[in-house]
Amino acid sequence: MATGIAFQFLSVPMHWHNGDRNSFSILISSNALAQWRPERIHNRHQPIFNLIAIISGTISPESLALYHRNGWHNGNRIIQVDGERIIFDAGSRENTVLQNAKELNINLDNIDNIFLSHNHKDHTGGLITLKKEYPSSFKNARVGEGIFFKRFRLYSKPNSEEDNYILSNKNTLENLGIKFISHKNPTQLMPGLWTTGQVPRKYEEKNWSDLGKMIDSKGNIVEDVVPEIQSLFFDTENGIVLISGCGHAGLANTLDYAQKIIPGRPIYKIIGGFHLLKLSNDKLEWTAGKMREAGVKYFVGAHCTGLNSTYSIRHFLGLTSESALVGSVGTVITAKGIFPGYME
Repeated sequence: MATGIAFQFLSVPMHWHNGDRNSFSILISSNALAQWRPERIHNRHQPIFNLIAIISGTISPESLALYHRNGWHNGNRIIQVDGERIIFDAGSRENTVLQNAKELNINLDNIDNIFLSHNHKDHTGGLITLKKEYPSSFKNARVGEGIFFKRFRLYSKPNSEEDNYILSNKNTLENLGIKFISHKNPTQLMPGLWTTGQVPRKYEEKNWSDLGKMIDSKGNIVEDVVPEIQSLFFDTENGIVLISGCGHAGLANTLDYAQKIIPGRPIYKIIGGFHLLKLSNDKLEWTAGKMREAGVKYFVGAHCTGLNSTYSIRHFLGLTSESALVGSVGTVITAKGIFPGYME
């Protein structure tokens, strides 16, 4: 099981006029990771995870004037396990993750894998720049099955890049040396660190836009339910820690599936974007009930979770401001608790 966990949000928000409205980033790292304990799954082992840091996170329009660097609602995290690192998503704008990593003195050399939670541009838009800047890194892109389905929206122009940025740029990325590896089922990406793969939709959580359509594997035009969405998770002495990009499969569905992959374990800490911002009060209360059933004790809502939704979840779960808060610039999460950043 993983122990000695610490999470740090390293996002630096920017002015609204710079246009980076959709990015988010976390770093999970470790030192020597020399201590190993037996893991229950497939007779493998789990390492010690020491740090999660968000490179670009959440900021509200009301507070944009207070900050002057990159961030806002991006999707990106860096994870390090036993000396091996993996990036979770690539942010929205071309340079946000790159610039923030440089400013935070995070070296992106020798990172073989990048994990893409889903196709949306706020999670994939920085990949070309990252690969060009670090040509020896990002050899493999770990994606969910269905990420390359053709998408379109009712309001968009034909063949708009915004409909599926990663599909529009697939050839460019492959020519730069990136190999796409698709995951449908739960997979251990490195010792102790798992992707859920595609998440079954047990509950009717509609955490995606009504405007999206896609062409499925049979050539049918259907609603875009973001079938490829995947999350990362690992187990610790206290329970499972889950990291989400947008949670389009539904937070309750994701929690339920993770506990089927590692049965009998609580999910005590969840971090990331969960797309709760437009849920009704009744739906938020229902979601909080499912979180309680899963064993959630710490909740850091960032990216698309929504400020009011995060505070409502805190209320419904009866958590304190120290254990349930908005993930923002400077937030630090350790085994001892959560220490807020600029937005408590």
